[in-house]
Amino acid sequence: MGIISFQGARSKTKKQDKTPIKVADYMTKDLITFTPNQSVMEVIETLVKHKISGGPVVNENNQLLGIISEGDCIKQLNESRYYNMPIDDARVEKFMVRDVDTIDGNLNIFDAANKFLETKRRRFPILEDGKLVGQISQKDVMKAALKLNSQHWREL
Repeated sequence: MGIISFQGARSKTKKQDKTPIKVADYMTKDLITFTPNQSVMEVIETLVKHKISGGPVVNENNQLLGIISEGDCIKQLNESRYYNMPIDDARVEKFMVRDVDTIDGNLNIFDAANKFLETKRRRFPILEDGKLVGQISQKDVMKAALKLNSQHWREL
């Protein structure tokens, strides 16, 4: 006699899964942001203190202007040393990246993971009505994967 496997009756209708799988469900909303006129040294102190690798640069209306990262700060450190210039005068607006890709908060978290792979970015800001509302990082996607680990991803 062979092995008999019983999996129970299967429903013909797919049940509605309420599992959150959108970027907005996993994005960081409480962000550390920077302003264009902040000094690069302030940014470096903040990045080190909060153990983050970068953050959005916004204006007084919380509109996204760019992103500044550890790499941008290191470029400034290198330039100031090479040209023997004081670093205190360096401002974020000179070193931030202005051409920033964003992600829609309604995007599926797995599509966001694919976008990370395609673009080699570490973070994507999320805008709503032109204002910064959050940010999704590669780590946020991995946290989502851990939460969803017990489920069948193909059904999501």
